[in-house]
Amino acid sequence: MNHVKRLAVAGILIAVGVVCSPLAIPVGASKCFPVQHMINVLAGILLGPAYAVGMAFVTSLLRVLLGMGTLLAFPGSMLGALCCGLLYRYTRKLPLAYAGEIAGTSLLGGLAAYPLAVFMMGKEAAIAAYVLPFFISTAGGATIAILFLAALKKTKAFDLIERTVSK
Repeated sequence: MNHVKRLAVAGILIAVGVVCSPLAIPVGASKCFPVQHMINVLAGILLGPAYAVGMAFVTSLLRVLLGMGTLLAFPGSMLGALCCGLLYRYTRKLPLAYAGEIAGTSLLGGLAAYPLAVFMMGKEAAIAAYVLPFFISTAGGATIAILFLAALKKTKAFDLIERTVSK
């Protein structure tokens, strides 16, 4: 797909992410935002890892600037999008893409959130304090993405979208 189409799809996904920001669920010291993770899965699969990470960064930045998110949005969403996109790119298997989003966000993103929370936000926390809340958020978002993509596959719309986006 040419860059204009990819940017258009990324822009739409970013807009959905920002507009759906009020759907955050507070869990511990973080806000769980399953829509972000659903969008990460869609971006990782349809756009690839680079666009997915860029889209996750812009969505997180806009949410923080608009007061609808915290700095903790950055590590989880970006690492989850990266893992999801890389696993799908190299395996073409949707279950591995979902697992990449979940592992990237909860494990890698949860651990990466620790220094951000302690040094930049001044919050005291155990090193793994963000793993469980991030897991809850990303598991919910990945489940929504699984259901959405299953519906698209059933109607053959997924193949059409994937062909259109990848040209």
